[in-house]
Amino acid sequence: MSRFDFDLITLGAGSGGVRASRMAGKYGAKVAVIESSRIGGTCVMRGCVPKKLLVMGAHFGEALDDALGFGWSVEGATHDWSKLIAAKDKELDRLEVAYRNLLSNAGNTLVEGRGVLADAHTVEVNGKRLTAAKILIATGGWPVVPDIPGRELMITSNEALDLQQRPQRIVIFGGGYIALEFAGIFRALGSEVHLVFRADQVLRGFDADVRAHMQSELAKKGMTLYAGRKIISVAKAASEYTVVLDNGTTLAADAVMCATGRAPNTSGLGLKETGVRMNERGAVVVDGWSGTTVQNIFALGDVTDRINLTPVAINEGRMFAETQFNKNPMRMEYNLVASAVFSQPPVCVVGLSEEDARKTHDVAIFRTSFRPMVHTLSGRDQRTMMKLVVDKKSDRVLGCHMVGDDAPEIIQGLAVALKAGATKAQFDATVGIHPTAAEEFVTMREPINTPTPGGETA
Repeated sequence: MSRFDFDLITLGAGSGGVRASRMAGKYGAKVAVIESSRIGGTCVMRGCVPKKLLVMGAHFGEALDDALGFGWSVEGATHDWSKLIAAKDKELDRLEVAYRNLLSNAGNTLVEGRGVLADAHTVEVNGKRLTAAKILIATGGWPVVPDIPGRELMITSNEALDLQQRPQRIVIFGGGYIALEFAGIFRALGSEVHLVFRADQVLRGFDADVRAHMQSELAKKGMTLYAGRKIISVAKAASEYTVVLDNGTTLAADAVMCATGRAPNTSGLGLKETGVRMNERGAVVVDGWSGTTVQNIFALGDVTDRINLTPVAINEGRMFAETQFNKNPMRMEYNLVASAVFSQPPVCVVGLSEEDARKTHDVAIFRTSFRPMVHTLSGRDQRTMMKLVVDKKSDRVLGCHMVGDDAPEIIQGLAVALKAGATKAQFDATVGIHPTAAEEFVTMREPINTPTPGGETA
């Protein structure tokens, strides 16, 4: 008989923790899953899923406007924010039940409460001590709010998903994917949006052409952009918020949202005391097998701050379970992982940006910008941008970038091609589907002349 209560204790019932625990249970392990919040974690309860539902709901506003160009007469259309939130909440309730069932069906024991490491094999939760041969840290990340006067008055993405009323005026601090996604939601539903970000362009870390094109599209949506600025204070009088920027500009709003980043959720878990090493951001340091500096303690997902995407965490969970409980060692590959920003319009990328590619390759750049067919009749001033980064020596496609409708759906297929080592010649030999936006990826024949990123073709 084992000297431990469980074979595995998992801290966190998010996407990665649930996948690892379910599969470990399937392979015969006795597993306890500890969660202090809703079952499903960030993606299902506070991130990808509810946010995408709001994005889809917001998109109908522009669709109604576009319909006029196609002969539709839409009169008296209004939006009820409370109904959208209620529908979202109903879906999250359904998903939480589904996740509970997934754990139960795998034979996992769910313990609801906050788990803290007491030693390398022991977790304290709800005043009790549970022991395990192995412990998995999968506690995800949490929004970071800068230390400025009035920081307690700002909401984060967590609260933005549960607002009972849509603010007529909102200031959003941040220029990353979360800021852009919520800016698009609120703007499309009729809010006045002020986007404040510290960099000169939005989407720091993305390809320069993507950043320039997206910033132009945001301005077309009617958002007010404050590039190179930061919020230095927030105050509230009655129901109105006053936001002061570092250049003295004062903004009035009904809500102020902070989307300046997320940090690994490791505070107060007893990790350092147990000997688990963390980096300067508080992320758990792991090796290629998700192992920490303590032999029997592992970590995966956003808490490790590797690639903070749900499918990555799910795959890390699968490979952890295969390796530790099925005698089938597997390691995650982190190259060519596609990512999407569900902004309006959406952004999607797989592979290297032009800037990163130029550090190690002699590259050819193929880029196009065009007005999508739908907007030739809708009249909307929106352009799609596509870009390929190609290694001149091998002809291999190193990166695909797109800003425009359906970008995530299109790039997913190209991610398979890049994973298979596709060359530009193979792209060129592929017959496009006409008329679609996607065909542009296989009809860009001539590289652009300028080596400087950030430009745009006509």
